[in-house]
Amino acid sequence: MVPVRILFAEDEPTIRKYVSRGLAEAGYAVDAVKDGQEAWLAAQTVDYDVAILDIGLPGIDGFEVCRRIRARSDHGPAILFLTARDAVEDRVLGLDLGAEDYLVKPFAFAELLARVRVLLRRGPSGPAVLSSGELLLDPAARRVTVHGDEIKLTAKEFALLEYLMRNAGRVVTKSMIAEHVWNFDLDGESNFIEVFVYSLRKKVDGPLGRPLIQTVRGSGYRIDALDSP
Repeated sequence: MVPVRILFAEDEPTIRKYVSRGLAEAGYAVDAVKDGQEAWLAAQTVDYDVAILDIGLPGIDGFEVCRRIRARSDHGPAILFLTARDAVEDRVLGLDLGAEDYLVKPFAFAELLARVRVLLRRGPSGPAVLSSGELLLDPAARRVTVHGDEIKLTAKEFALLEYLMRNAGRVVTKSMIAEHVWNFDLDGESNFIEVFVYSLRKKVDGPLGRPLIQTVRGSGYRIDALDSP
């Protein structure tokens, strides 16, 4: 399994940087591309939970990217069009092509984030609540609880815990964590992942009453297989 991952296709550099940074700060893994061809190639390579598409993309436009994604699989990402095109016929076409939502620019980022959360709750590939004993992680609500009490995590701590839980029963290496949670290759000398794991353990293990994250020496980290829903 992969963490909640978002494809964002936008040719305007300022908007691409602004939205990508905001989504990353909210704890999502984001792949940002600048044209339709890159978006289509990415969609064929990665199983995204949500795709946010501009319509006026260079090369292949957003409508065509949406059409290809829907033609490829019935279980693809939830699709949201983020565009300056506000005509009713454009909205109708986008929804008829298989998009779940349509947001017109200019927009408030808080609204975009709320719409993404809704798509994750209702979409076919939206994540279910993950549980390990009394620990519950709700990816859509961005909430972790133990015995019903909420555990306050930073966005990256949440993303790290979610990635480990989605890969429960498997050993995940530091390089895998760096790629999927931070979106970059890991410097072999860096110990920042150990720092985040240590911080996460301090917040979770006490309330849970047991160690959650196991260190597999020389390999990485593992969480035991999760409880059945």
